[in-house]
Amino acid sequence: MTGAPLVAVTGATGFLGGHLVQALADAGARVRILARRPPAAGASRDVEVIPGDLADDGALRRLVRNAHVLIHAAGLIKARDRETFLRVNRDGAALVGRILRETAPGARLVAVSSLAAREPELSPYAASKRAGEDALRLAHADAPRALTILRPPMIYGPGDRETLAIFQAARWPWAVLVGTGRIAAIHVADAAAAIAAVAIGPNADQAAGRTWALADDTPGGYPMAEVMRQAAHAMGRPSPPRLIAIPGPMLLAAGRLSSRWGALRGTAPIFTEGKAREILHPDWTVPPHELLPSALHTARIGLAEGFRDTVAWYRAAGWLK
Repeated sequence: MTGAPLVAVTGATGFLGGHLVQALADAGARVRILARRPPAAGASRDVEVIPGDLADDGALRRLVRNAHVLIHAAGLIKARDRETFLRVNRDGAALVGRILRETAPGARLVAVSSLAAREPELSPYAASKRAGEDALRLAHADAPRALTILRPPMIYGPGDRETLAIFQAARWPWAVLVGTGRIAAIHVADAAAAIAAVAIGPNADQAAGRTWALADDTPGGYPMAEVMRQAAHAMGRPSPPRLIAIPGPMLLAAGRLSSRWGALRGTAPIFTEGKAREILHPDWTVPPHELLPSALHTARIGLAEGFRDTVAWYRAAGWLK
């Protein structure tokens, strides 16, 4: 194992991060992670853990020292306000980029952003993800090919709590339909495999210095009605629920109300006015020129298979009946 590449990872204890660490280990990498808390039970015992977070200068230096590649996958998907999003998703990325260039200038950086960064005007989250990308590009102005940015779409799969609501809604005869556009998606196993390929794959140089998007075998995306149909099928329902369309102004109003309720309770809701604007955006598809080269990675899991796998995991874990 001494000749194996050392891959440093932020965000390793999250939903995607857990799958990513496993994919890296399976590919023969040595893995070192930054973690505010110990990894979940069942995680690889070969992983080296550096206690700390994105604001901890010393921990970041220990994380990246002698690393061949850093995968920056940490970030917030919900926050109480714009400033909190920016503090983590922009300022955390800026510090990660600076520390890497100072401590391991020969290392490459693979940054996991979001397809939302394509439309930064829609929400504080989207704006913070684009700002994080820009901060990393600035930090790598002297070595642009050392930076690769990946923008995944909706990621789902075993362990994901955010898309669980889709399957919960698909259990009933009636369900709310939000958004009329098309949305790309990717199973978490494919997302992790793609990131690992960009980090340490034999054709990783093909991705160097560019921004790419991820998607499954249908990068043109799915209408939300099809997502609900596939979710119902995965749940074993004989027919999909009848869908009740929610008008855009009503969805935005609900987002504002959710934000205010969260502020009163001191919590950070995932559904906000900004999230409503993201949902109402008509085009979350991935054009061919944004996809990773097929020689580097090709998605293996389509939506139907991926949803079946996800429902099976949810049921085994007791999250769904």
